[in-house]
This record gives sequence, C-alpha cells and structure tokens, in this order.
Amino acid sequence: MHKDIRLHGMMGNQTEYFVMVAGNDSYQRYFFNIVQEDDRLRIFSTGNEIVLSPAGIRYHGNGGNFCEYMFGVDQPPSDLAKPDIINRLVVYGARSNEDGAVSFSDRTAASETYDTIFFEGNAVCNYFFFVHSQELPDTLKKQQEQLVKQLGKSIKRSTAVGDECDDTLIAELFRLLDDDTCQLSVVKLIHRHHREYRNLFRSLYFKNKKISDDDFKRLTDIAATHKIDRYQQERIRIDTMYRNPANKRIVDEYRAILLACNAKGEISALDNARLTRLKTLSVRNKIPGALFHTLDEMLNKGSNLTSNRECDHIAATREILEGIFFREVDIESRIDRDDMLQLIIAKKIAMENRDHTFDQLMLDASKACDEKIRDGVDSSLLDGFSYIVTYLDRFDSISSLISKLAFMENVRITEEMLRSLLEHKAAFDNLREGCFQELFIRELLENTYLGSFGRRKVRTLMNGLEAISAGQAAIEELHRQLTEIDQEERMALVLLEHVRDRIRNFYSKFTTKSDQEALRREVVEELKTKKLISADIKDQLFIEIIFTIKKEAMYLHTLLPQIIAERNMALREDFLENSGLDRFYVEELEREYYEKNGLDIEELYQIRKGLS
Repeated sequence: MHKDIRLHGMMGNQTEYFVMVAGNDSYQRYFFNIVQEDDRLRIFSTGNEIVLSPAGIRYHGNGGNFCEYMFGVDQPPSDLAKPDIINRLVVYGARSNEDGAVSFSDRTAASETYDTIFFEGNAVCNYFFFVHSQELPDTLKKQQEQLVKQLGKSIKRSTAVGDECDDTLIAELFRLLDDDTCQLSVVKLIHRHHREYRNLFRSLYFKNKKISDDDFKRLTDIAATHKIDRYQQERIRIDTMYRNPANKRIVDEYRAILLACNAKGEISALDNARLTRLKTLSVRNKIPGALFHTLDEMLNKGSNLTSNRECDHIAATREILEGIFFREVDIESRIDRDDMLQLIIAKKIAMENRDHTFDQLMLDASKACDEKIRDGVDSSLLDGFSYIVTYLDRFDSISSLISKLAFMENVRITEEMLRSLLEHKAAFDNLREGCFQELFIRELLENTYLGSFGRRKVRTLMNGLEAISAGQAAIEELHRQLTEIDQEERMALVLLEHVRDRIRNFYSKFTTKSDQEALRREVVEELKTKKLISADIKDQLFIEIIFTIKKEAMYLHTLLPQIIAERNMALREDFLENSGLDRFYVEELEREYYEKNGLDIEELYQIRKGLS
C-alpha cells in the first residue's frame, strides 16, 4: 500500500498549490526544499525537478501537465471525436506530427507563467507531475513514451481530475506504474480568484438557470476586484453552464450527432431534424446558444456539412456583397429592398443549418469596407454597410425574443420590449408587406414542438401588434394579456408537476371523484405551504391536469409498446396531434422507456422520422 506526503501553500495572492508525493517509502525520502529569500519551492527526484516561484513554474525531466478540458476550448480532433476523453494531457518534449503520430525528444525543460497555465489549460485547476522509477528507460524520450503508454489513457479519461479527487487520482496513477519502489510527484495549482468567480456563478446559475441583475453585479464586482479578464470570465461561465446536468445531456447529444455527421461528411435530413429539435429544446430549457455555437465552430472547422439549398443562399449572399463592397460603386444605389430581404433570408437559413459561412462573409465584407474607406473611398460606404448590419441585428433580436416567448415559461416581457418589437415589425414590413409574419411567425406556428401556451402567446402578440398598428389597442393592453397567459402557464406547470408527483408516490388510482378531490386538497395545501400559489385552483384547470396525466399514462403503457413493435409513426403522430400533449415531455417519456428496457435509441429516432 503506497503512502503519500502533501504540502500546501500559496505563491503570491492568487495561486494556491498542493504538492503530493506518493510511494511505498515516500515518508523516508527527501523530495523538496524551500528557498526563503526567493520564495521558491523546489520539488525533485533524481533527474526530475519542478520549481514554483512567484513568477511561475519551471521544470525539467520526465512527466507533463494535465487538466480537465473546459467546454469550448480547442481540442485535438482525436480527442474531440472520443466523448470519453475529458482531460487535456501535455507531455514534455512530445510533438504531434502531420499524420497524427506523436514523437518524443530529450528536450523537456521549460518554464511557464501562471497566467499562461490558467489560460492555455483549465482556468481553475491544473496538475503537473513527474515519476522516479528504476523501471523507466535511461533516455528522457523513452521515459516519456513509456509514461504515456502507462498513464496516458487513464489521465485523459479520469473523472477524478475534474472532480479534484486527489486521493482517487493518485491511487489510479500509482497503480498503473506497477513499480513498488517508484515515487510519483504531483503538483496541483489552483487559481483562487477564478475559483471564487466560478463557484459564485455556479451557485447562482444552478438555482434556476438565470442570473438576476443584483447577482450579476456581484459577479462583476468579483471580476473587477481580482482583475479577471473578460475572456476568462466568459470561458468560466460557458463551462459552468455546460456542466449543469440538464444542459449537459442535451449538448452532449448535439455533439454526438455532429461528430457522426463529421465522420460521414454530411448532415442528412434525419440528422438535421434531430439537431433542430435539440436547438428548440435548448431554448425551452434556457440553455445558452453559445454552447451550440461553440460546438458548431469546433466541429465544422475544415468541413463542408451544408445542404445544396443552403449553398444557393450563401452564393446569393456572396454575389450581393461582392457587388456592393468589392466594386467602387455607390452603396445606396446598389442595396434595394429585395437585396436586403435576400440577405436576411440567407442569414435565417444559415442559422437553421448551423453554418457560419454567412457570418464569415459579413466579416470579410466589413474588413473590405474598412480597407476601402482607409484608401479614400467615400465614407457613405460605411453608412450603407451600417444599414445592412442594422437589419441583421434587428433579425437576431426579434428571433431571440419571439423564440423565448414561444418556448420558455416565465419570460419577462416589458412594455419597452413591445414598443421596440412594434418598430422592428414596421421596419421588416417596409421591405415587403407581410415580411415580419413570413420571417418570424409562419414557420413557428407550424412547429410541432410549439406548445399550447406558446401558441397562445405568439398569436396574442401578433394580434396585439396588428391592433396597435391600426390604432385599435394600446401597448399596455397587450402587455397585460401576455402577462396573464404567462401566469396561467406557470400555474399549470407547477400544478402538473406536483399532481404527477403525488400520483406517482401516493395515488395508484385517481379515477373516482372522491380520490381526485382528496388529491386536489393535498396538492393545494402543499403549494400554499411552499408559497407557490396564494389562491385556490380553478376546477377546469385541475380537470385538465388530471386528463393530461391519464393521456400520458395511456401512451406510455399502451400505445408506445405498439408503436415500437409496429414501427408505426402514423399512430404516434395521430396521438400527439390529437392529444395536445407537450412533445418535449412525451419524448422524455420515450427516452426513459427505451433506456429502462435496454432498447436501441437509434430505432426511436427512425420511428420519429418515419424511416425504416
């Protein structure tokens, strides 16, 4: 059984270190010394050394460093393609060749600042290590090659790294060295300021996936006090949001589909439908779009995974932009309403297909515009480009707001937002009559995932905007109507959750009127105790909730087994269309059913799309 000795201290006011030395006789070995006047800590064994100082870390010998990958950082394609690889491993003196093979050298000495370590590695926690063993070869490059073979697979897959379970990590690695006389030295570095920022953000975000203005100020104050740069703040927030369990499952499924598409070199109709469904579900679950955008960028890099229909619109975009910006022609005479509408439609299709070619074309056009103005072209060129950017920004703003209104509950819509939306609608309808409805509403109302409350909110919004434009209603009235629908939706969701829970745990039968009345009394009492409601529940709402739960049970226990056995998509669609049940929740029931019964989830995707 190995023993370990640990040192703990600080370098400066932000970098915390833990030194762990493990071996069967580690307590008998001299492995460190401290230079008081230079505030340096030296950890060593024969041929190996790590020196910590206020400026950074210096090392030579064998070993390397590792950390948990943060979501969104660049990863080698070989790591990205394997979901079980969750950690970054850097071995001193190792280089990856063009063919992907790794070569080693004896040149392993180097130094790094702490800023570089926490920038290139994990923003919060990074590990360095070396090994002393008589079983290792004589040359450093052969030692490194052997250590990679012995430890590499475990290091890159160990959950103990991200969990910072040092006891588990040391035990895993020491066992793999298979040498009772060896000594394993591990240095763990913690960025205390980044950890404080991450822990606060995680505690706030994990409560309800929402950061209030007051809470955001607390985060801003920490960042300002510790001078945490914006990039580190962003990567910490994105990584934390990804690790929320509800987010992670959806994002990982999205990632798996993209990886499979990358391997095939194309996105099929089925794949595209699954990706679109996950993006829609992400809005409902308040998952930040940045998580999906980051994956698209990483996995589409160097690939062409677009459809022909999309390419037609990208070609049209390039033609319009080249005609405007890459020729010295007056921009105001070149951009007309049809051109502007064509650019907006191209952006819409690019967003739906997760292709960032459109954004790249706009970036290239922006650079060309700047260069031409710098070279003396009339500054009106900039005004023309601003005209395009303004419309595209309007599109982004409206898409985000209406999507949230349609698919999320508890969306805060203010009168000011409605006034802004009214102005945007007028601007789009100025391009072509009915343009706003065509771009933002028509396909949304055809979306089978749009629930009954979302559909009511979207229709109320459109009817209200039309009435306000005609002078027949006021902003305040529309705001009141949307608020009432939102409150009703919130009540229905809370009631449905608690009634389901009660039936699952206490009421195996709830068919009689007396059973339902008892159930209602208990649920109302519980909700009032938790201060989730203040008034009684309307009879009709409770009846609808009971009916919904009955339909869910019938589907799960009767129809779903038949649908699976017959691969009957028509039966599934008929039930979903006529039952009025929430498709997202039904799909969760289906997924749980498949997992519980050990069925192949791919068959479910085939049934959903009606494929054999």
